[in-house]
Amino acid sequence: MKTIAIAGTFDSKGTEYLYLKELLENLDLNTFTIHTGVFEPAFTPDVSNSQVAEAAGVTIKELADKKDRAYATEMLSKGMEELIPKLYKEGKFDGIISFGGSGGTSLVAPAMRALPIGVPKVMVSTMASGNTAQYIGTSDIVMIPSVVDVAGLNSISTKIFSNAAFAIAGMVKFENAKKVEEKPLVAATMFGVTTPCVDMAREYLQEKGYEVLVFHATGVGGQSMESLINGGFIKGVLDLTTTEWCDEIVGGVLSAGPNRCEAAAKNKIPQVVSVGALDMVNFGPYHTVPEKFAERNLYKHNPTVTLMRTTLEENIKIGKVLSEKLNMSSGKTALYIPLKGVSMIDKEGEPFYGPEEDKALFDTLKEKVNTEKVEIVEMDSHINDRSFAEAAAQKLIDLMENK
Repeated sequence: MKTIAIAGTFDSKGTEYLYLKELLENLDLNTFTIHTGVFEPAFTPDVSNSQVAEAAGVTIKELADKKDRAYATEMLSKGMEELIPKLYKEGKFDGIISFGGSGGTSLVAPAMRALPIGVPKVMVSTMASGNTAQYIGTSDIVMIPSVVDVAGLNSISTKIFSNAAFAIAGMVKFENAKKVEEKPLVAATMFGVTTPCVDMAREYLQEKGYEVLVFHATGVGGQSMESLINGGFIKGVLDLTTTEWCDEIVGGVLSAGPNRCEAAAKNKIPQVVSVGALDMVNFGPYHTVPEKFAERNLYKHNPTVTLMRTTLEENIKIGKVLSEKLNMSSGKTALYIPLKGVSMIDKEGEPFYGPEEDKALFDTLKEKVNTEKVEIVEMDSHINDRSFAEAAAQKLIDLMENK
């Protein structure tokens, strides 16, 4: 029989959690309860708040005596993040569910993120509408809007709790009988304007026996890829679309943060890197572009996305930072440069065609990249040419197969 971990504040929301516990047990599931509140629970849990606090290096008495809700939340959250993966490895549960407001969500979400991808994780939260990145990160947490506050049982909350219980029950009870053949995993980065290149490279790699995971380079996409590389899932990286650096450096909305392009370098994972979509910074609808950029070369990609052409000076900055990341490489690395353009709209006749801007980027990379660590390959191609896509893919195969 499968077991569901129920984690939450059993002191302030004991009635609600008992309702959830009964729901799950009526579905022929075992429950494993973890108390994350500061005070005495409404029922006896399998894991006490004292155990959670101790995992963070404090005592529950200290947290109670301090009377600082934010500090207690921080410490108990750290304890959960430390404890939950260990309990999962010990086979204590098969999936985890929780609910709450911003505090309750913050208590349990980091622990859920610390679990492997594929472990069922359901969070019913008042924070489930809007930006949930701070809770989900690069994990596969399923967040369900609570609609009403998690405060008592009523005709709305009981329906939401029931749906959540049924959802996680289905996740743990049902398995896909159709097994996908396991092949070496390659991570690739793509953007709308580099799609032809990555599609051709993906098809080429698949024909050679590799499974390709494509990540949309929208900030969280790059972060997700880096997370999987750090997790040991990835055999090779085809990082053809490094556009997230434009947003990080210039101030767009799709930054993947300052640690992008580090995971493969640090973990000795073979990688082929390119300059896909380094001609553009991303913003939302046209009216959201900061006023200081009003006179720049702007392009309406669609009603919700506005692109801004990077300048010569910005490309030099981007080239310097990308060079720093490439020079961190401890494994086999190649940099592929498409001399005829870096995106679908960076070629002659298109709105972001900029040979001078591209040259500044390419020259900076050639000057700053340590060629003792990184092989630089220049091709007289556009990034979306088949010749470029397949050459980059074959190079990655050679690096992975030590050729």
